[in-house]
Order: sequence, then structure tokens, then C-alpha cells
Amino acid sequence: MKTLPATEVGTSPGGGSRWPRLAAVAVLLIALLAILIRHGDRESLSSRPMHGTAASNPIGNATPSPFFMQGGHKRPAKTPASPEEIVARKLGQFARSRREIARAMARHANVTVSDDVERFFDAVESNRWDDADALFKLLRSHSGRDGGTPSPDVAALWAPILETFGVAEQAHAWPAQELLDYGNAVLGSLPPGMAYVGGTDPGRFIPTLINETSDGEHRIVITQNGLADAGYLGYLNFLYGDQATTLTADDSQKAFQDYLTDAQKRLAHDQQFPDEPKQLLPGENVTTVDGKVQVSGQVAVMAINERLLQAFMQNNPDLPMALEESFPLKSTYGSASLIGPITQLRAGDGNQALTPDVADQSLDYWRNTAQTLISDPNTPDGSDPRKAYAKMADAQANLLADHNYDTQAEQAYRLALQIYPGNPESTYGLAGLLDRTGRGQEAAQLLSSFQQNYPQQAGNSAAWTATISSSKQQK
Repeated sequence: MKTLPATEVGTSPGGGSRWPRLAAVAVLLIALLAILIRHGDRESLSSRPMHGTAASNPIGNATPSPFFMQGGHKRPAKTPASPEEIVARKLGQFARSRREIARAMARHANVTVSDDVERFFDAVESNRWDDADALFKLLRSHSGRDGGTPSPDVAALWAPILETFGVAEQAHAWPAQELLDYGNAVLGSLPPGMAYVGGTDPGRFIPTLINETSDGEHRIVITQNGLADAGYLGYLNFLYGDQATTLTADDSQKAFQDYLTDAQKRLAHDQQFPDEPKQLLPGENVTTVDGKVQVSGQVAVMAINERLLQAFMQNNPDLPMALEESFPLKSTYGSASLIGPITQLRAGDGNQALTPDVADQSLDYWRNTAQTLISDPNTPDGSDPRKAYAKMADAQANLLADHNYDTQAEQAYRLALQIYPGNPESTYGLAGLLDRTGRGQEAAQLLSSFQQNYPQQAGNSAAWTATISSSKQQK
């Protein structure tokens, strides 16, 4: 079965600078002033936080004191680091922490960390992107992920290697200030103690970087996209086995078998009743070979990942969790709510439940976010930040539509398209909502316009048009 690459997780001790103890204890004034200097040396961002308060900001917005007095003289404080310097420092810190994790995993697996692996971490730590990219491609060829014979040392350490590369790739692709703002938008929306499940590449790797290189609480950060991979499950246990009940090989086998059983039933239905609507989803490749069911494709893998996420939630019933969606995981929608730019899982029926007020607050959030992004010269249309935020707005629109908040869902889809007009998922989601609410002609016009303006992104527009036409014929 084809599996998605295992993706990243983890925490390492946070990196705040240590200050030398003052030798002359008697000089109380100097000691006091040194403490003030320490407080003034925290990372300072000239950011425009899109969510969260200063108290919940995982990056830190402390403003350095402009001067301190010593011996009757004023001395200017250190110049605050630029966003680029902050990201470079965080990337180096992250690479060092993941190198140590890789070495610990190597000792546990009784393998040697190869020179190529060490050089890879060296390249990321020193922010040499081209070297890191080339070394990652070399290591991937030895990992067994492309069908070749795996090298034991690389295969055993693939999860921290992949995670480090993913973080470096986002640091290379995003403008520094916008990367910090995004990490703050996600992590700053989480209440204390809440774990985070990231899905897309920026949604996984940027919060992972910020989470592990900032002062304050370090959260459990996992990705739903890697749960079907046994190597990734081992990585989770290595990182979080003392903080949460992680998934076992039995959990993985059960999820896989349950999915196969369900897929086999749906395949049999489609074969026996070819004139009825298909139960297998587009992109869900299920076949029978020599009497055995075989599955492949991203849709099938994500269906297994969804079952494993549910198993993780069942293993940790008291762990609050939030999700950044890559693929819609419909089984999580029933009790979910909205929190900042992401989804809160298991919100239940209490104060955190999805209500009209929460839906309206979400729309206010996306209006402000859209305005900020559109006015930012570093985030032109089609840029990575625009795509990332549009994806999150689209995911919240999906949840609103599932809860029959049709008016708010339509506005959320339109705000996602305002952020990134070339987003096919938002276009298809809005078209489906319009058709479901009796506005099929408007839906068809939307799809036709999208296909004309964004032909490369409109790969499935024809399929959506056919679906809408079919549904109208059945009414």
C-alpha cells in the first residue's frame, strides 16, 4: 500500500539564553540592572499578530528597555533582532535539537549516524538551503521511500530528518515576519494544555518550529498525515511516550483492517449496482487481486489516518486537541468548534461549542486576516502565506457547512477566495453549497469562471459540474 511520507512531531527543551551569575553579589544595583537587561533581551517582533493576546503569544513580544543606568551613564540596549535573524536563530536551534533526537534514536536502534546525516543537520543549522536540499534528496534515496532498498541508518532516523527538512523548507519559502505571524496565529489561539494536530506543510512545520524554539509551554504537536506510517508512530512514542498514550502497532493494524473491510463492501456495492451512485470516492483506489483487497492513493491513506486519529483521541480522552485540516476529516466534525484560524476537536456542548456567535466571530477573524494579507506587500496573490491562510478559512467553511450554518459557510468560502482566488477547494466547496441551497445556476457559473481564469488549478471542475448536473437531474 502506498503511504504518505511520515511527518513531523516533537518537542525539545526551549531555547532561552542563560545569563552568567554576577560574581559580586554585594553590588545589588548591578544585579538588579542585569536582570532588567535579561528581560529586555527577549525576542521582539514588529509583528501584526492576527490572533491571540500578548499573554498567549508563544513567540514573545517583550519590548526592551531603551536604557539602563550604570555609573551615571546611559547605554543603549541591544538592537532588537530582525525577523530574518530570529527565524535563522530558531532554525539553527531546531536543527541542533533534532540532531540530538536523531542521535538518541540511533543509539536506541543500535545504528550509526552516518556522515551524510550529520552533514544534513550541519547544513540546516547554518541555514545553507541548497546544501540541505541536495543532502535531503540523497538521504531520501537511501530511506526506502522511493521504492529502493533502505539503508538501516537512514530508515531508522527518517522521521527527524524529514521533520527538520520540512521546517527548513518553510523557513526558506516564507517571508520571515509572515512566518512568525503565522506560527503565532496558530499557537496563540490554543488554551494552555491543548495539543495541536497539523495537516498541511506550513500547518505542520511552522508551528513545530515556533513551539520548540520559544519560551513558555511546549505542546504536543503531531500530524494526522503520518499516522498510517509505522516509522512515524515510533517517532511519536519516542517523543511523547511519557506525555500521552501513543498509538501501537495493534492500533495501526486494526485501523488498516477496519478500512479494508469497509472499502471491500463499498467496492462490492459499486460492482453489483453500477447504475447507483458510487460509494468509493474519487481517488480512492480499491481493487481485488487474487481474492485480496488492495488499496492505494492519497484518499485511501487519509481514510486510514482518520481512523488512527480517532484512536489517538480515544487513547487520550482528557487531552484537549486542535486540528489544522489537510483533508476533510468528517468524523471529527460532529463535536468540533472554531478556535482562531483552526478547529477545536471535541468541543462538546459547553461554552466551547460551535454556536452562531462563534461562527460570526470566525468571520470577523477572516475579514481582518484577509485585509492584513491583501495589504501586505510580502504576501501577493498566490504566495505561500495567502495559500496557507485560505486553506484554513476553507476548512472552517467546511465545518460551518457541515453544521448547516449555510450563510456563515458561504461567507467563509468567499473570504477564502478573497485571500487566494485561485483556491480550487474553496471554489468547489462554495459551488457545492450553492447547489445544495437551490442555486445550481450560480454554482455552474462559478465553476465555469474558475475554470476559465485558473485552468491549471481547475483539474476537477468538470467533475464538479457533472456532479451538480447529476444532482439536479435526480431532484
